[in-house]
Amino acid sequence: MDVNNFKDIFLNNIKNKVSSSSFNIWFKDIDFYIENNDIYLVTPHESCKKHLINNYKDIIEDLIVEINNKLNFVSIINSNDKKVEKEEIIEIFDNNIKEEYKNYSNFNPKYTFDNYIVGESNKLAYSAALSVAQKPGKLYNPLFLYGNSGLGKTHLMHAIGNYIQKNSNKKVLYITTEQFVNDLILMYKKDGSGDNISYIELFRKKYRDVDVLMIDDIQFLTGAIKSQKEFTNTFNSLYDNEKQIIICSDRSVDDIKELEDRLKTRFNWGLKVNISPPNYELKVNIIKQKIKTSDLVIDLSDEIINYVASNCGSDVRNIEGFITRLIAYQAIMNISKLTLDDAIEALKEYTNSGLFTPNSIGKIQDCVAKYFNLSVDDLKGKKRNATITNARHIAFYLCRMMTDESYVKIGLEFGNRDHATAIHSFEKIKHDIEKNKDLGSTIIEIKSKISEK
Repeated sequence: MDVNNFKDIFLNNIKNKVSSSSFNIWFKDIDFYIENNDIYLVTPHESCKKHLINNYKDIIEDLIVEINNKLNFVSIINSNDKKVEKEEIIEIFDNNIKEEYKNYSNFNPKYTFDNYIVGESNKLAYSAALSVAQKPGKLYNPLFLYGNSGLGKTHLMHAIGNYIQKNSNKKVLYITTEQFVNDLILMYKKDGSGDNISYIELFRKKYRDVDVLMIDDIQFLTGAIKSQKEFTNTFNSLYDNEKQIIICSDRSVDDIKELEDRLKTRFNWGLKVNISPPNYELKVNIIKQKIKTSDLVIDLSDEIINYVASNCGSDVRNIEGFITRLIAYQAIMNISKLTLDDAIEALKEYTNSGLFTPNSIGKIQDCVAKYFNLSVDDLKGKKRNATITNARHIAFYLCRMMTDESYVKIGLEFGNRDHATAIHSFEKIKHDIEKNKDLGSTIIEIKSKISEK
């Protein structure tokens, strides 16, 4: 585009966006310099330059993109300034910012597909991640992983990166949304002379000249309109060139508020996978894997492992904290081998402080016991009179129906009974309900009280 034509269009449009006095003072005498696709706004004096930078830069940039989105807005400069050539910008980038970029793709070697423990809650996410790692850009593009913190999303992203780097020469970039936004801010970093130098080309080269882009915590992009716009452009460039995009969030696409519709639409193009909290069996397996791969040696009985799995909550990161606590307690107290009582004592301030959500099995036990005028200890104990036995069967049944816990976990919570007992109680009540309407009414009434609690 001819620079004079561009200037005329710009001035005619800016008149509608600023007051007439502002236009006459700050915009009337500006000029433009275009080289290839780089455009500079040139002011007649330094005070005008500073005022436009401080007050109108976003408006100027948006208008330039609106007029011609193929132009890269580089800087606002004074007519007496020396225009910074692209080679100089690269040199400044290499000298001053290179350190900030070098570790962005360093994947943690501990996070691989081999040591990712798979269960029902994360099986689909694991399979999708492995498929993407094996054929990036060919399947599930973009791949959108979401779920609460501590469920293994970051582990999968690092596993993808480690796999691709080990098995190919593809360029992989892993970044957090915070780092993406910070890089965008660096595009307008000033040099020592006070010039506002843009790193647009370098920014875009970093994010678009890759084969796989992985961005974590995308929910933090909300509210940042300029960042969303730039990420949309980055997404389009990668997607159009069949480059793999992997996105992580702590919530689903539809639950991310203040995210522009155009980004939500793009995130919905590929595969969205929810990682649910791990069930009891998966937590047991994760604990065993953590012990096996830990640098610190500790021998935990199945009894202790079951206790940890029952009390560590849904955040897998808590498991490492529990194990570390047990190791420290064993060393400090000079205990040769931990017992269950030792583990309970070591972890009491974690399990009793409200750090974790109360076990729903406990809530069911409490409601059933109160309904039959019993204590929870009666349900967990060895007494076998008709009232206690019937209440215990009902409690087993409701625990299986109203939680995602396994028979093994349920049996453990009822005085360390085995899973066969839990299965028998469940099947018995399930069968009796079909013949006994009063029993069905009792179950409904207790379920109602549990839901109210």
